[in-house]
Amino acid sequence: MSNETKTIHWNGGVQQEGLDILLGDGGMIVSPTKVGYIIMTSDGKGLERKFEAKQRNRNKPGVVLCGSMEQLKRLAQLTPEIEAYYQQHWDEDILMGCILPWREDALEFIPDEHARELARDVRGTSCFVIRFGTPGENLAAALWEQGKLAFASSANPSGKGNRGKVDGIGDRIHDSADLIIEANDYVKSIQPNETEETRYEQGVMVSMVDAEGKIVPEQHGDRSITPCPTLIRKGLYLDRILSILSKHFNSWNFRQGEYY
Repeated sequence: MSNETKTIHWNGGVQQEGLDILLGDGGMIVSPTKVGYIIMTSDGKGLERKFEAKQRNRNKPGVVLCGSMEQLKRLAQLTPEIEAYYQQHWDEDILMGCILPWREDALEFIPDEHARELARDVRGTSCFVIRFGTPGENLAAALWEQGKLAFASSANPSGKGNRGKVDGIGDRIHDSADLIIEANDYVKSIQPNETEETRYEQGVMVSMVDAEGKIVPEQHGDRSITPCPTLIRKGLYLDRILSILSKHFNSWNFRQGEYY
């Protein structure tokens, strides 16, 4: 696809052109979300292309996009408390992701060994994200119907934001992607009163594992339980997510930037 035809405007539903690429071998597209643009891939070849395009550190947990609560429950290890925490975010349409271990019987959905390596950190965990925005959610749900996963990373040069505009993804990602779905109007609609300087460009991330990647214990309403959920990245809906976190867990931590 030439650079002249590579960028298309989101059609408001499932973008079939993007789905076709992700259903293929090693496809990589750029898609809009609530907080800007992301790279989406679905296999090891695509993940390798993503890392090459971003020139990004490989030690952080990969991002898995879940188009439904059913998909999340099929892929990630959850406790009843963590599931209820996710469910409230789902019901209130709040973008949120947690670092969690994979279910052993879900590893079969990772299409190849290279993807197993790149989609997870050394502890075997990934960040499972929900409610990230209609364009990408539609694609993730459609992929899941075909038995495929959607992996993601922010579409901008590592350490720099894209300002919620498709022309902010940078030349390297633009040239590397097979397709770019533009929806600047959708991105702006999520934070309509914010400027490029004040808008959140990422979602909140909560670690639900200990230092070894083992899921945190249930609290059952008790206090001073450790290890406990740890909010490790600020982002969109932070105030609402902190309120929900305190509702579901008496003990939780705040360690901005602490990925491990």
